[in-house]
Amino acid sequence: MNINKFFSLFVILLFFLSCSKKIEIEEALKERSLDLQMIEAYEQGMSSLKSGDVLFAAKKFNEAEILYPQSIWAPRSALMAAYAYYLQDYYGDAVAELERFIKVYPKHENLDYAYFLLATAHYEQIVNEKKDLGSLLDAKKNFLIVINNFSNTDYAIDAKFKLDLIDETLASKEMYIGRYYLQQKKWISAINRFRTVVDQYDSTIYTEEALHRLVEIHYFIGLNDEAQKYANLLGYNFQSSEWYEKTYSVFNKKYEKNKKIIKNKNKSNSKLIKKIKSLFE
Repeated sequence: MNINKFFSLFVILLFFLSCSKKIEIEEALKERSLDLQMIEAYEQGMSSLKSGDVLFAAKKFNEAEILYPQSIWAPRSALMAAYAYYLQDYYGDAVAELERFIKVYPKHENLDYAYFLLATAHYEQIVNEKKDLGSLLDAKKNFLIVINNFSNTDYAIDAKFKLDLIDETLASKEMYIGRYYLQQKKWISAINRFRTVVDQYDSTIYTEEALHRLVEIHYFIGLNDEAQKYANLLGYNFQSSEWYEKTYSVFNKKYEKNKKIIKNKNKSNSKLIKKIKSLFE
């Protein structure tokens, strides 16, 4: 009786082991099949990308990712889909793909490239700096991520260059609005705009003019100490600037008059030199 029970248990065990082995084989074959399908889809995507059919390429890359999401090729496929969209100026689609990539694969080895491409896709959408403020700010935010988190990469070097251009554009926008408020005699609004340039975009070419405008406005409304403070700041950093000369004229009313006299005198001397020179020709 015990022998029969043992034999029965042995037969059952063999049955389950056989089924388990069969399932493992089927799973392996299925995995192998998905792997081959994924590789085929990826290769079709690459081929379409090279031929210029970027939409079909992106579709095949997405298909490759879906077929085998556990594979190392899945995140690569997602990045290639984003790149395909970017290559053909489908920036909105590229941004969507890249944002999804960053969310799904937050520790991927190519995360630096994903952030850089995302920032660049936003940057490329800037057509008019007076209107496309959202794209400017999104580009700046992601370039800063590249600079701060991936400082030792080539992407960081290019990101710094692009960031300087963005700051120049943002400063230009602030100056444009500030000048408008100045013309409208909306002193506080104008001051706020020029202060933004001085405080946030001090490395741009607009800093000198912004400081001069702050001197000009504060002097005009009677805040001489504030005017002098900004004049000193301008003089300390940009003493050879034309804006420093204009600032000096705000405090020295005789400056412009003397400047014109000197200029006219120089012109007269120049004519005399030319006249003398003609004697030797």
